[in-house]
Order: sequence, then structure tokens, then C-alpha cells
Amino acid sequence: MVKALKTKVRDKVIVEYGRLFSAQDISAEEFKEAVAQTLNTIVYHEHIDLRALDKERIISELLNDFLGFGPLDSVMKDPRVSEIMVNGPKKIFIERNGKTLLSDITFEDEKQLMYLIHKLLAPTRRRVDESYPYTDISLKDGSRVNIIIPPIALDGPMVTIRKFLDTLKSVEDLITIGTFDKRMADFLVACIKAKINIIFSGSTGAGKTTTLGVLSSYISDDERIITIEDTAELHLNKPNVVRLETRIQNIEGKGEISIRELFKNSLRMRPERIILGEIRSSEALDMLQAICSGHTGSLAVLHANTPQEVIYCLETMILTSGIPIGLEAIHRQMTAAMDIIVQQEQLLDGSRKVTYVTQVNGMTNGQINLEDIFVYDLEGISPDGAVSGRWKATGAVPKFYKRFENAGIKLPKDIFNKD
Repeated sequence: MVKALKTKVRDKVIVEYGRLFSAQDISAEEFKEAVAQTLNTIVYHEHIDLRALDKERIISELLNDFLGFGPLDSVMKDPRVSEIMVNGPKKIFIERNGKTLLSDITFEDEKQLMYLIHKLLAPTRRRVDESYPYTDISLKDGSRVNIIIPPIALDGPMVTIRKFLDTLKSVEDLITIGTFDKRMADFLVACIKAKINIIFSGSTGAGKTTTLGVLSSYISDDERIITIEDTAELHLNKPNVVRLETRIQNIEGKGEISIRELFKNSLRMRPERIILGEIRSSEALDMLQAICSGHTGSLAVLHANTPQEVIYCLETMILTSGIPIGLEAIHRQMTAAMDIIVQQEQLLDGSRKVTYVTQVNGMTNGQINLEDIFVYDLEGISPDGAVSGRWKATGAVPKFYKRFENAGIKLPKDIFNKD
């Protein structure tokens, strides 16, 4: 009875108080009053005998549905939870402290889950329906959400939420959680300040976008930054930031705007820094050419498992884009445009670490030379699954070290001494 009553109240509130959903600042008190009034009206007219405890429960749960994240509200507020994976209404996994586990949270039914999906989509320009059954959106706090619904998702609507970790604001925070050590942090901050071009690579969930976001906070306040993303995740606390986001095609199949189109347009916006949320296809060559024409200090994310795979991925993207260009010319562009690759991985114990900082160091016989500057040496795994290891310098000095001096950045050369 309580479940059916709750559904009735929810549907009636949506119909009669729709104006509240379009309000920019939703008042919790106003919503609570609307829910309570609707509940009392239904109980009175249908002569329902409702206990005070059940009444409070219905009001509380509906407020969570309307103002929060419904059954997901508690895990969204839990700072230890970094990812939430909803596999239909009855199976919800969470990643807590780097470990994935099945939670005891459930939705009442598919209808309640779809209500949450439409609520998440409401403030955005995105949609999901039978003609376009999947999408990505970004929440107000920077968390990223992927949604996919039937008929593509066979077991019901799927929602994956990667929470934005606002506790990670400086390199000291990344050192504390073991992403890298102090000398690597000093080196990477120096690279940002000296406008070194950096590719952040790694698998899904490795933490590369978080690392990029933290390091980008060291960009000078007087620089004009343009960010280009499929789904806006980066929230840079800088005065002169232009945020661009791709647009999917409309219901008529028109109006799509790609990363490549945004990138080309960004070059006319007097950028001093360009940050690409993710390199996916033909924009790879545009980015390399732009850097070669003077847009240094560019940062980009790319999905790859090793620094060498970054080279292979970029080759493939450019060669399959239909642009007539040979492999040797591609390699020359890469060598001229790319300075370092920061490889990040999620290890067996759930920790996220930068495992390689690798420089692009010229060409030999038409092939790109990659040279590791820092590497993470995995030493062992304890019986409880904890990974132990340490970062080592290889002894290689960056080919662009002189650029630190030219930019007035003091970085001791001995941090590169071989361990």
C-alpha cells in the first residue's frame, strides 16, 4: 500500500506542481509542503488509514526523489564513494576507496529509476529516448553521468556516475593519496608553468582527468584558457576560461557539433591554452598542427594503456580520418608537438598512480623515440591486496629543460638523477 500511495503522490505532484521543477533555486520547504499537502488530500479522499511513521517515510523518500538522487542520495554524499554503477533498478554497484562492491541499495522499480534519469537530464540539452538511447551529461558539481536505456540496455536502464572529487585541489592532495611523489609533482607543475605540451593517458577510471584538472590549477591567471569536451567535466578556478561542449544531433538528425569543429573554432578565439577533454579522432592532427603553429602549453586526455600505445592511437586516428598524410609526416608532427606523456593506472588495490612520465625525444629511422623520465616500480602485493612500490628517476634529463630556465622556473637538475 505504501509503495502504491507513494507513486500516486509523486505523479500528482509532478502534474500539479510542475512549476517548481523549472525554478532555478528549488525550495526544499515549498516542495515538502507540496508533497505533504498532496499526500493528505489523497489519504483523506480515499479514506486510507496511514500511520504517522509511514507518512514521514513517504514524504522523506519523495523529497529525496525530487531534490536529491532518490535511493542513491546516501552514496552520492559519501566522500569515500568515487563511482556508482546502476545495472537496472535492483543491482547497484559502488566503488568505495578504490574497491568495487555490490551495495544493498535498490530502486522500487524501473519507473522510479527512469524518473531519476529524466530528473538528471532536465537541466541539460541532452535526451534519451528510443531514437537516441544513450547519452553523457555532467552534473552541477562536475560529476560525469552516462545513461543508456532499453532497447539497447537489455536488463533495464543503466546509469554510471563518476563523482567529481572536490577534495583533490592541489598536487599536495595527489601526493597524499599516492598518485605521484614530491619530485614528480614539482616537475609536472614546472611543465605546466613552462607551457610544456602534455598528453594524459590511461584506461577508463584511471584518474587522468582528475590529475589534469589539479595540474591545470597552476596555469597563470592572466592566460586565456579554452576547454573542449564531449561532456563538460573540467571546472577550472581561473578568471579567463571559455568552456566548449560538443552537441549531439537533434531529433531530425541535424545540428551535431564535433570536437574537431570546436577545436578549429577555438583557434580563432585567441587561446593561450587549449585543453582537450579527450582526443577521439581526426581532431588529433588539428591539435598537433595547432601546437606546431605556436599554441604551446596544450593539455589533452587520451585512452591508452602505455605511452607507446599513445603513439599507435594517434597514428590510427589520423590515418583513418581520411586526411591524405603519410606515416612519416605524422611522426614528424608528433615529435614537434608532443613533449611528455603522463601515464596513469588504477592498480590492483584500487589506488591510482602515475606509472610513467615519458618524453617524446626525436626520431630514429622514421620512428618516434620515447624516453622514460620517471617510472613506478611495483615491488610487491601484500596478503591483504595492498600494492607496494616506489617511483624512480631513470636518469634521463628532459630535452626541454632549458625552457624551465627561460621561463624563470627554478627546478633542480638533480631530481632527474638515476635512482
